Amino acid sequence: MPNLTAKAAAEELGVTLQTLYAYVSRGLVRSEPAPGEKRRRTYNSADIEELKRRQERSRNPEGAVENALHWGTPVMESGITLIADGRLYYRGKDAVALSRTATAEQAAALIWATDAAGFDAGDTAYLPWDLLTGLAATDAFQVATPLAAARDLSAYGLDAKTAARVGARIVGLFTVIAAGGREAAGSAADTLRRAWSVDDERAGGLLDAALILCADHELNASAFTARCVASTGATLYAAVNAGLSALQGHKHGGSTDRVEALFGEVEAVGDATRVLASYLRHGDRVPGFGHTLYPEGDPRGRALIARTRELCGESGILAHAGDLTAAAESALGLKPNVDFALVLLRRALHLPAGSALTLFALGRTVGWIGHAIEQYTTDRLIRPRARYVGTAPK
Repeated sequence: MPNLTAKAAAEELGVTLQTLYAYVSRGLVRSEPAPGEKRRRTYNSADIEELKRRQERSRNPEGAVENALHWGTPVMESGITLIADGRLYYRGKDAVALSRTATAEQAAALIWATDAAGFDAGDTAYLPWDLLTGLAATDAFQVATPLAAARDLSAYGLDAKTAARVGARIVGLFTVIAAGGREAAGSAADTLRRAWSVDDERAGGLLDAALILCADHELNASAFTARCVASTGATLYAAVNAGLSALQGHKHGGSTDRVEALFGEVEAVGDATRVLASYLRHGDRVPGFGHTLYPEGDPRGRALIARTRELCGESGILAHAGDLTAAAESALGLKPNVDFALVLLRRALHLPAGSALTLFALGRTVGWIGHAIEQYTTDRLIRPRARYVGTAPK
Protein backbone atom coordinates (compact mmCIF):
# COMPACT_ATOMS: atom_id res chain seq x y z
CA MET A 1 0.00 0.00 0.00
CA PRO A 2 1.65 3.32 -1.05
CA ASN A 3 2.41 6.07 1.41
CA LEU A 4 0.10 9.08 1.58
CA THR A 5 0.71 12.79 1.16
CA ALA A 6 0.25 14.97 4.23
CA LYS A 7 -3.09 16.25 2.95
CA ALA A 8 -4.39 12.74 2.15
CA ALA A 9 -3.19 11.35 5.49
CA ALA A 10 -4.89 14.16 7.44
CA GLU A 11 -8.13 13.64 5.49
CA GLU A 12 -8.05 9.89 6.16
CA LEU A 13 -7.76 10.55 9.89
CA GLY A 14 -10.16 13.50 9.89
CA VAL A 15 -7.60 15.77 11.59
CA THR A 16 -5.71 18.95 10.77
CA LEU A 17 -2.19 18.94 9.36
CA GLN A 18 -0.93 20.19 12.73
CA THR A 19 -2.46 17.17 14.47
CA LEU A 20 -0.91 14.86 11.87
CA TYR A 21 2.53 16.38 12.54
CA ALA A 22 1.92 15.88 16.28
CA TYR A 23 1.23 12.19 15.62
CA VAL A 24 4.55 11.96 13.76
CA SER A 25 6.45 13.62 16.61
CA ARG A 26 4.90 11.13 19.08
CA GLY A 27 6.00 8.19 16.93
CA LEU A 28 2.44 7.17 16.00
CA VAL A 29 2.93 7.75 12.26
CA ARG A 30 6.15 7.20 10.35
CA SER A 31 7.13 9.64 7.61
CA GLU A 32 9.87 9.65 5.00
CA PRO A 33 11.01 11.88 2.13
CA ALA A 34 8.95 11.52 -1.05
CA PRO A 35 10.90 9.74 -3.82
CA GLY A 36 12.97 12.29 -5.69
CA GLU A 37 11.73 15.21 -3.58
CA LYS A 38 13.80 16.32 -0.61
CA ARG A 39 11.35 18.83 0.82
CA ARG A 40 8.10 16.88 0.61
CA ARG A 41 7.37 13.97 2.95
CA THR A 42 4.97 11.03 2.76
CA TYR A 43 3.20 9.22 5.58
CA ASN A 44 3.03 5.47 6.24
CA SER A 45 -0.39 4.18 5.18
CA ALA A 46 -0.28 1.18 7.55
CA ASP A 47 0.25 3.54 10.50
CA ILE A 48 -2.67 5.68 9.29
CA GLU A 49 -4.93 2.59 9.15
CA GLU A 50 -3.89 1.54 12.66
CA LEU A 51 -4.63 5.02 14.01
CA LYS A 52 -8.07 4.91 12.37
CA ARG A 53 -8.75 1.58 14.09
CA ARG A 54 -7.70 3.07 17.45
CA GLN A 55 -10.04 5.99 16.89
CA GLU A 56 -12.91 3.63 16.12
CA ARG A 57 -12.19 1.55 19.24
CA SER A 58 -12.22 4.65 21.43
CA ARG A 59 -15.56 5.76 19.91
CA ASN A 60 -17.15 2.30 20.09
CA PRO A 61 -15.49 0.11 22.75
CA GLU A 62 -18.27 -2.52 22.65
CA GLY A 63 -17.85 -2.90 18.91
CA ALA A 64 -14.10 -3.18 19.38
CA VAL A 65 -14.56 -6.09 21.77
CA GLU A 66 -16.88 -7.86 19.34
CA ASN A 67 -14.45 -7.22 16.48
CA ALA A 68 -11.65 -8.81 18.51
CA LEU A 69 -13.13 -12.23 17.68
CA HIS A 70 -12.88 -11.55 13.93
CA TRP A 71 -9.24 -10.75 13.07
CA GLY A 72 -9.47 -7.69 15.35
CA THR A 73 -7.83 -6.36 18.48
CA PRO A 74 -5.50 -8.83 20.29
CA VAL A 75 -7.34 -10.43 23.23
CA MET A 76 -4.49 -12.04 25.18
CA GLU A 77 -0.74 -11.99 25.53
CA SER A 78 1.58 -14.63 24.07
CA GLY A 79 5.34 -14.86 23.67
CA ILE A 80 5.26 -17.49 20.92
CA THR A 81 4.35 -15.97 17.57
CA LEU A 82 4.42 -12.49 16.07
CA ILE A 83 2.87 -11.57 12.70
CA ALA A 84 4.09 -8.14 11.65
CA ASP A 85 4.87 -6.30 8.41
CA GLY A 86 4.05 -9.34 6.30
CA ARG A 87 6.42 -11.64 8.18
CA LEU A 88 6.07 -14.47 10.69
CA TYR A 89 8.30 -14.87 13.76
CA TYR A 90 8.63 -17.62 16.38
CA ARG A 91 9.97 -16.16 19.63
CA GLY A 92 11.62 -13.36 17.69
CA LYS A 93 13.16 -15.55 14.98
CA ASP A 94 12.00 -15.24 11.36
CA ALA A 95 10.06 -18.45 10.65
CA VAL A 96 10.94 -18.51 6.94
CA ALA A 97 14.66 -18.20 7.71
CA LEU A 98 14.28 -20.84 10.43
CA SER A 99 12.61 -23.23 7.97
CA ARG A 100 15.72 -23.16 5.78
CA THR A 101 18.16 -24.15 8.52
CA ALA A 102 16.30 -26.01 11.29
CA THR A 103 14.51 -29.31 11.75
CA ALA A 104 10.95 -29.59 13.04
CA GLU A 105 12.41 -30.87 16.31
CA GLN A 106 14.56 -27.77 16.72
CA ALA A 107 11.61 -25.50 15.93
CA ALA A 108 9.54 -27.32 18.56
CA ALA A 109 12.26 -26.78 21.16
CA LEU A 110 12.19 -23.06 20.33
CA ILE A 111 8.38 -22.78 20.50
CA TRP A 112 8.14 -24.83 23.69
CA ALA A 113 11.08 -22.93 25.24
CA THR A 114 12.81 -26.19 26.12
CA ASP A 115 16.36 -27.48 25.59
CA ALA A 116 15.57 -30.34 23.22
CA ALA A 117 12.53 -31.92 21.65
CA GLY A 118 13.22 -35.31 20.11
CA PHE A 119 9.88 -36.80 19.06
CA ASP A 120 9.54 -40.33 20.45
CA ALA A 121 6.19 -42.09 20.65
CA GLY A 122 7.53 -45.06 22.58
CA ASP A 123 5.76 -48.41 22.23
CA THR A 124 2.69 -48.15 19.96
CA ALA A 125 1.69 -51.83 19.95
CA TYR A 126 -1.44 -51.00 21.94
CA LEU A 127 -2.93 -49.03 19.05
CA PRO A 128 -5.65 -50.64 16.86
CA TRP A 129 -3.62 -50.46 13.65
CA ASP A 130 -6.24 -52.34 11.63
CA LEU A 131 -8.63 -49.45 12.34
CA LEU A 132 -6.14 -46.58 12.10
CA THR A 133 -4.72 -47.52 8.71
CA GLY A 134 -8.18 -47.21 7.15
CA LEU A 135 -8.68 -43.65 8.38
CA ALA A 136 -7.46 -40.27 7.21
CA ALA A 137 -4.40 -39.36 9.27
CA THR A 138 -6.13 -36.54 11.17
CA ASP A 139 -9.00 -38.87 12.11
CA ALA A 140 -6.48 -41.50 13.18
CA PHE A 141 -4.74 -38.92 15.37
CA GLN A 142 -8.04 -38.26 17.15
CA VAL A 143 -8.74 -41.95 17.70
CA ALA A 144 -5.25 -42.61 19.05
CA THR A 145 -4.97 -39.58 21.32
CA PRO A 146 -7.29 -40.72 24.17
CA LEU A 147 -5.80 -44.23 24.00
CA ALA A 148 -2.32 -42.80 24.46
CA ALA A 149 -3.55 -40.45 27.18
CA ALA A 150 -4.92 -43.35 29.22
CA ARG A 151 -1.42 -44.87 29.34
CA ASP A 152 0.48 -41.67 30.16
CA LEU A 153 -0.03 -40.60 33.77
CA SER A 154 2.71 -37.98 33.42
CA ALA A 155 0.24 -35.96 31.31
CA TYR A 156 -1.32 -34.80 34.57
CA GLY A 157 1.88 -32.91 35.33
CA LEU A 158 1.20 -29.49 33.88
CA ASP A 159 4.53 -27.83 34.62
CA ALA A 160 6.38 -26.66 31.51
CA LYS A 161 9.14 -29.27 31.63
CA THR A 162 6.81 -32.25 32.00
CA ALA A 163 4.39 -30.88 29.41
CA ALA A 164 7.23 -30.51 26.87
CA ARG A 165 8.16 -34.18 27.36
CA VAL A 166 4.52 -35.23 26.93
CA GLY A 167 4.26 -32.99 23.88
CA ALA A 168 7.27 -34.69 22.28
CA ARG A 169 5.54 -38.05 22.77
CA ILE A 170 2.35 -36.75 21.15
CA VAL A 171 4.16 -35.45 18.07
CA GLY A 172 6.12 -38.70 17.90
CA LEU A 173 2.87 -40.67 18.07
CA PHE A 174 1.33 -38.65 15.24
CA THR A 175 4.47 -39.07 13.14
CA VAL A 176 4.34 -42.85 13.48
CA ILE A 177 0.63 -42.85 12.57
CA ALA A 178 1.23 -40.60 9.55
CA ALA A 179 4.00 -43.00 8.51
CA GLY A 180 1.55 -45.89 8.54
CA GLY A 181 2.94 -47.52 11.68
CA ARG A 182 6.58 -47.49 10.67
CA GLU A 183 9.06 -46.96 13.46
CA ALA A 184 10.72 -43.55 13.56
CA ALA A 185 13.79 -43.37 11.34
CA GLY A 186 15.73 -40.34 12.52
CA SER A 187 13.87 -37.05 12.34
CA ALA A 188 10.11 -36.73 11.82
CA ALA A 189 10.68 -35.41 8.29
CA ASP A 190 12.90 -38.35 7.33
CA THR A 191 10.45 -40.83 8.83
CA LEU A 192 7.69 -39.38 6.65
CA ARG A 193 9.90 -39.19 3.56
CA ARG A 194 10.75 -42.88 3.75
CA ALA A 195 7.23 -43.96 4.59
CA TRP A 196 5.89 -41.93 1.67
CA SER A 197 8.46 -43.46 -0.71
CA VAL A 198 10.32 -40.28 -1.62
CA ASP A 199 13.82 -41.35 -2.64
CA ASP A 200 15.41 -37.92 -2.89
CA GLU A 201 16.93 -37.26 0.54
CA ARG A 202 16.74 -33.51 -0.07
CA ALA A 203 12.95 -33.81 0.25
CA GLY A 204 13.45 -34.25 3.99
CA GLY A 205 14.47 -30.60 4.21
CA LEU A 206 11.33 -29.56 2.31
CA LEU A 207 9.11 -31.60 4.65
CA ASP A 208 10.89 -30.03 7.63
CA ALA A 209 10.18 -26.60 6.15
CA ALA A 210 6.49 -27.44 5.76
CA LEU A 211 6.23 -28.66 9.35
CA ILE A 212 8.02 -25.57 10.67
CA LEU A 213 5.98 -23.07 8.67
CA CYS A 214 2.75 -24.75 9.78
CA ALA A 215 3.81 -24.96 13.43
CA ASP A 216 2.04 -21.88 14.73
CA HIS A 217 0.13 -18.86 13.54
CA GLU A 218 -0.78 -16.91 16.66
CA LEU A 219 -4.40 -17.24 17.93
CA ASN A 220 -5.96 -19.03 14.98
CA ALA A 221 -9.16 -20.97 15.67
CA SER A 222 -7.46 -24.27 16.52
CA ALA A 223 -4.76 -22.71 18.72
CA PHE A 224 -7.35 -20.69 20.62
CA THR A 225 -9.48 -23.81 21.06
CA ALA A 226 -6.50 -25.79 22.38
CA ARG A 227 -5.63 -22.93 24.68
CA CYS A 228 -9.16 -22.70 26.10
CA VAL A 229 -9.11 -26.43 26.88
CA ALA A 230 -5.67 -26.16 28.50
CA SER A 231 -6.93 -23.27 30.64
CA THR A 232 -9.38 -25.66 32.34
CA GLY A 233 -6.50 -27.77 33.62
CA ALA A 234 -7.16 -30.56 31.10
CA THR A 235 -4.20 -32.62 29.92
CA LEU A 236 -2.13 -31.87 26.86
CA TYR A 237 -3.78 -34.81 25.07
CA ALA A 238 -7.19 -33.20 25.52
CA ALA A 239 -5.93 -29.80 24.35
CA VAL A 240 -4.34 -31.30 21.23
CA ASN A 241 -7.47 -33.31 20.41
CA ALA A 242 -9.52 -30.13 20.65
CA GLY A 243 -7.13 -28.39 18.27
CA LEU A 244 -7.48 -31.27 15.82
CA SER A 245 -11.26 -30.92 15.87
CA ALA A 246 -11.05 -27.23 14.98
CA LEU A 247 -8.39 -27.75 12.32
CA GLN A 248 -10.51 -30.05 10.21
CA GLY A 249 -13.16 -27.45 9.39
CA HIS A 250 -13.16 -26.29 5.76
CA LYS A 251 -12.45 -22.70 6.85
CA HIS A 252 -9.22 -23.81 8.53
CA GLY A 253 -6.88 -26.71 7.69
CA GLY A 254 -9.62 -28.53 5.82
CA SER A 255 -9.27 -25.85 3.14
CA THR A 256 -6.54 -28.04 1.61
CA ASP A 257 -9.27 -30.37 0.29
CA ARG A 258 -10.77 -27.50 -1.67
CA VAL A 259 -7.35 -26.57 -3.05
CA GLU A 260 -6.88 -30.19 -4.13
CA ALA A 261 -10.17 -29.97 -6.03
CA LEU A 262 -9.04 -26.74 -7.67
CA PHE A 263 -5.77 -28.33 -8.84
CA GLY A 264 -7.73 -31.30 -10.16
CA GLU A 265 -10.00 -29.03 -12.21
CA VAL A 266 -7.07 -27.14 -13.71
CA GLU A 267 -5.32 -30.36 -14.69
CA ALA A 268 -8.53 -31.79 -16.21
CA VAL A 269 -9.50 -28.65 -18.14
CA GLY A 270 -5.96 -27.59 -19.00
CA ASP A 271 -6.79 -23.89 -18.70
CA ALA A 272 -6.34 -22.14 -15.36
CA THR A 273 -8.12 -18.97 -16.52
CA ARG A 274 -11.26 -20.88 -17.52
CA VAL A 275 -11.39 -22.67 -14.18
CA LEU A 276 -10.87 -19.43 -12.28
CA ALA A 277 -13.60 -17.75 -14.32
CA SER A 278 -16.00 -20.55 -13.39
CA TYR A 279 -15.38 -19.95 -9.68
CA LEU A 280 -15.91 -16.22 -10.06
CA ARG A 281 -19.09 -16.57 -12.14
CA HIS A 282 -20.63 -18.71 -9.41
CA GLY A 283 -19.59 -16.27 -6.68
CA ASP A 284 -17.24 -18.80 -5.08
CA ARG A 285 -14.10 -17.83 -3.22
CA VAL A 286 -11.02 -19.21 -4.95
CA PRO A 287 -9.40 -21.54 -2.39
CA GLY A 288 -5.69 -21.26 -1.70
CA PHE A 289 -5.36 -17.55 -2.39
CA GLY A 290 -5.16 -14.51 -0.13
CA HIS A 291 -4.86 -14.17 3.64
CA THR A 292 -6.34 -11.50 5.89
CA LEU A 293 -3.11 -11.07 7.86
CA TYR A 294 -0.89 -10.83 4.77
CA PRO A 295 -2.20 -8.24 2.27
CA GLU A 296 1.04 -8.49 0.28
CA GLY A 297 1.09 -12.30 0.23
CA ASP A 298 1.52 -15.18 2.70
CA PRO A 299 5.27 -15.60 3.38
CA ARG A 300 4.75 -19.26 4.28
CA GLY A 301 3.17 -20.00 0.92
CA ARG A 302 5.83 -18.03 -0.93
CA ALA A 303 8.68 -19.84 0.85
CA LEU A 304 7.25 -23.35 0.37
CA ILE A 305 6.50 -22.77 -3.31
CA ALA A 306 10.07 -21.53 -3.86
CA ARG A 307 11.54 -24.54 -2.03
CA THR A 308 9.33 -26.92 -4.02
CA ARG A 309 10.51 -25.37 -7.29
CA GLU A 310 14.13 -25.62 -6.18
CA LEU A 311 13.74 -29.33 -5.53
CA CYS A 312 11.39 -30.40 -8.31
CA GLY A 313 12.13 -28.04 -11.20
CA GLU A 314 9.43 -27.13 -13.70
CA SER A 315 7.24 -30.24 -13.79
CA GLY A 316 3.76 -30.23 -15.32
CA ILE A 317 2.27 -29.82 -11.85
CA LEU A 318 4.37 -26.75 -11.18
CA ALA A 319 3.50 -25.33 -14.59
CA HIS A 320 -0.23 -25.65 -13.82
CA ALA A 321 0.39 -24.01 -10.45
CA GLY A 322 2.23 -21.14 -12.12
CA ASP A 323 -0.65 -20.60 -14.57
CA LEU A 324 -3.17 -20.62 -11.73
CA THR A 325 -1.09 -18.23 -9.62
CA ALA A 326 -0.69 -15.80 -12.52
CA ALA A 327 -4.41 -15.91 -13.34
CA ALA A 328 -5.47 -15.33 -9.72
CA GLU A 329 -3.05 -12.46 -9.22
CA SER A 330 -4.09 -10.82 -12.50
CA ALA A 331 -7.83 -11.15 -11.90
CA LEU A 332 -8.04 -10.76 -8.12
CA GLY A 333 -4.72 -9.34 -6.98
CA LEU A 334 -4.33 -12.32 -4.64
CA LYS A 335 -1.24 -14.42 -4.00
CA PRO A 336 -1.11 -18.11 -2.99
CA ASN A 337 -1.25 -18.94 0.70
CA VAL A 338 0.09 -21.85 2.74
CA ASP A 339 -2.85 -24.14 1.83
CA PHE A 340 -2.02 -23.76 -1.86
CA ALA A 341 1.68 -24.39 -1.17
CA LEU A 342 1.03 -27.55 0.85
CA VAL A 343 -1.09 -29.05 -1.93
CA LEU A 344 1.50 -28.10 -4.53
CA LEU A 345 4.22 -29.75 -2.42
CA ARG A 346 2.13 -32.90 -2.03
CA ARG A 347 1.49 -33.18 -5.75
CA ALA A 348 5.04 -32.33 -6.78
CA LEU A 349 6.50 -35.00 -4.48
CA HIS A 350 3.70 -37.48 -5.32
CA LEU A 351 2.83 -37.90 -1.65
CA PRO A 352 -0.26 -39.90 -0.58
CA ALA A 353 -3.68 -38.27 -0.92
CA GLY A 354 -4.53 -36.21 2.14
CA SER A 355 -0.93 -35.65 3.19
CA ALA A 356 -1.18 -31.87 2.72
CA LEU A 357 -3.58 -31.77 5.69
CA THR A 358 -1.46 -34.37 7.50
CA LEU A 359 1.59 -32.08 7.29
CA PHE A 360 -0.51 -29.12 8.40
CA ALA A 361 -1.89 -31.01 11.40
CA LEU A 362 1.44 -32.54 12.41
CA GLY A 363 3.19 -29.19 12.22
CA ARG A 364 0.41 -27.30 13.98
CA THR A 365 0.40 -29.82 16.83
CA VAL A 366 3.71 -28.26 17.87
CA GLY A 367 2.01 -24.88 18.15
CA TRP A 368 -0.97 -26.22 20.10
CA ILE A 369 1.43 -27.76 22.60
CA GLY A 370 3.31 -24.46 22.87
CA HIS A 371 0.09 -22.54 23.55
CA ALA A 372 -1.06 -25.11 26.10
CA ILE A 373 2.26 -24.92 27.94
CA GLU A 374 2.09 -21.13 27.94
CA GLN A 375 -1.50 -21.25 29.23
CA TYR A 376 -0.60 -23.69 32.01
CA THR A 377 2.00 -21.22 33.29
CA THR A 378 -0.64 -18.47 33.64
CA ASP A 379 -2.92 -20.73 35.74
CA ARG A 380 -5.94 -18.75 34.51
CA LEU A 381 -9.25 -19.96 33.10
CA ILE A 382 -10.26 -18.44 29.78
CA ARG A 383 -13.86 -17.45 30.33
CA PRO A 384 -15.13 -14.49 28.24
CA ARG A 385 -18.59 -13.01 28.71
CA ALA A 386 -21.36 -12.87 26.09
CA ARG A 387 -23.54 -9.85 25.34
CA TYR A 388 -27.10 -11.12 25.50
CA VAL A 389 -29.20 -10.21 22.42
CA GLY A 390 -32.14 -12.59 22.95
CA THR A 391 -35.65 -11.98 24.25
CA ALA A 392 -35.70 -9.65 27.22
CA PRO A 393 -36.92 -11.20 30.49
CA LYS A 394 -40.38 -10.09 31.59
